[in-house]
Amino acid sequence: QVQLVESGGGLVRPGGSLRLSCAASGSIFSINSMGWYRQAPGKQRELVATITSGGSTDYADSVKGRFTVSRDNAKNTVWLQMNSLKPEDTAVYYCNAHRGPPHYGIDYWGKGTLVTVSS
Repeated sequence: QVQLVESGGGLVRPGGSLRLSCAASGSIFSINSMGWYRQAPGKQRELVATITSGGSTDYADSVKGRFTVSRDNAKNTVWLQMNSLKPEDTAVYYCNAHRGPPHYGIDYWGKGTLVTVSS
């Protein structure tokens, strides 16, 4: 098993910034990608950003230009820098790690960290 622990969530005003971090531990070998998903109340969980071991990134259209995902492969740690935050960014953010190729393998999830964007 892989354990994922998120941190960095909290309350921030619109236009502000937060930096989330996620550290993987346990059976962390052969983790191919890590990233972030989020789930707002009454909404489906959606992809926010992912990054492969080779550094390729993928972002939701709603966060492009505002969020940046980065990774330290040696530490199996991923960060999400969130700038220009909007109220609609309010959600529980979940760290994700994937072992194996796309559409195969195993996904691991953290317990989530709450981000609230409000005046």
